[in-house]
Amino acid sequence: MRKSLAILILTSLSIVSPMFVFAQAKNDILIKNATVMTAAKGTLENTDILVQNGKIVKIGKNIAAPAGARVIDASGKYVTPGIIDCHSHSMLDAINEGVFSVTSMTRTRDVLNPTDITIYRALAGGVTAANLLHGSANSIGGQNTTVKFKWGHPVEDYPIADAPPGIKFAMGENVKRATSFAAPGSAVRYPRTRMGVVETMRDAFLRARDYKQAWADYKAGKTKVQPRKDLELEPLVEILEGKRLVHAHGYRSDEHLNLLLLADEFGFKVATLQHGLEAYKIAPEIAKRGTGVSIFTDSWSYKLEAYDAIPYNAYILWKNGVNVSINSDSDERMRRLNLDAAKVMKYGGVPEEDAFKMITINPAKQLGIDKRTGSIEIGKDADIVIWNAHPFSVYSRVEMTMVEGEVLFDRAKDADMRRAMAAERDALEKLDVNKAPSGGGGTSPRIPSEMRVKDRDEADQADGGNR
Repeated sequence: MRKSLAILILTSLSIVSPMFVFAQAKNDILIKNATVMTAAKGTLENTDILVQNGKIVKIGKNIAAPAGARVIDASGKYVTPGIIDCHSHSMLDAINEGVFSVTSMTRTRDVLNPTDITIYRALAGGVTAANLLHGSANSIGGQNTTVKFKWGHPVEDYPIADAPPGIKFAMGENVKRATSFAAPGSAVRYPRTRMGVVETMRDAFLRARDYKQAWADYKAGKTKVQPRKDLELEPLVEILEGKRLVHAHGYRSDEHLNLLLLADEFGFKVATLQHGLEAYKIAPEIAKRGTGVSIFTDSWSYKLEAYDAIPYNAYILWKNGVNVSINSDSDERMRRLNLDAAKVMKYGGVPEEDAFKMITINPAKQLGIDKRTGSIEIGKDADIVIWNAHPFSVYSRVEMTMVEGEVLFDRAKDADMRRAMAAERDALEKLDVNKAPSGGGGTSPRIPSEMRVKDRDEADQADGGNR
């Protein structure tokens, strides 16, 4: 009895998680006869793509398959680069460090959770990369992590090694804690107003500038005492030196304009204005500075500062030459970014190719990873998605997702896995140890709840991947 139980438990561990199912070697792959939306050179009909060593090496018609290559017939299907989410909190075990208003010393890299089921679900929605950001409780928050979603891999494989480092800034209601109050007897955290948020940022950069000069003087021999290393100011010095990207949460146009003016004052560039529901009001100012905007398509009115949004935001920004991306800020919405991109064709008439770029090459540019991903071009990473229909159709679904040539989601194998899980669960439930006492199972040792497949499955469903 105990031996049978042990076998079933070991079997369940190999079945319950897709992590054990989809991680495959990077074999040569030839995708045949697809409609390829390149996000770089238009849409190519009846086109083949050859992947070798995780890279795209050939694009064209009638490509011969190398010996031993896996051939995928994509006739009647669409192939696209992987979707990139420029604002996500997925796979993070903590979001905000809210005690101080400036927490530039904290790193999201320290709290990555590679077992978050959201990763697998994102791959099932065609998402292959994301910008994992600190929360918005701080005027200057923690350092970001740009990742590839490599489900089944150790956590060290997720961060993109050559992605420029970034940091989260924030303005508005979240920072000044408009809807929260200090506990009785405790002090209210500064700042509590919008002008206080800007002052907090300016003060931090004044301190960072002085810190930078102190090190310069020491290295030049002007001073003899080495300055104390300051983990709070080091990332801000990197911003001043153009080595760290600023991703700034905000809704109101006056706040985002204030940040752009602050950046002018200290001589740095803001990489992206995040959310930017009112960014259309200052589109020329944003374009003049080469700053990108990462927006929601049609999510607004959930708080006061989000009331002045319009569905034509993306169109107006695009028309003014701003690099626009569409983000999720949600584990669930992430899986539907393809449909969010389709909406900007309706609201303003953004051309299909430019709308598609808003979830592929545009966020790649905003994150500084466009040389390796974001489009289907020779030499780039094989971050590729195969769809059963046009990705802008509500009837489309992802058939396969690969990251750097490795298939990490396969809908056919997912269906097999689900059937195996159902059969395994049925077998476990029929064991004496899982029967009610009246059914003869009252005195048998029970499987611990954390090892029962049904409990793990229900926990995943209840959690939903949200943080």
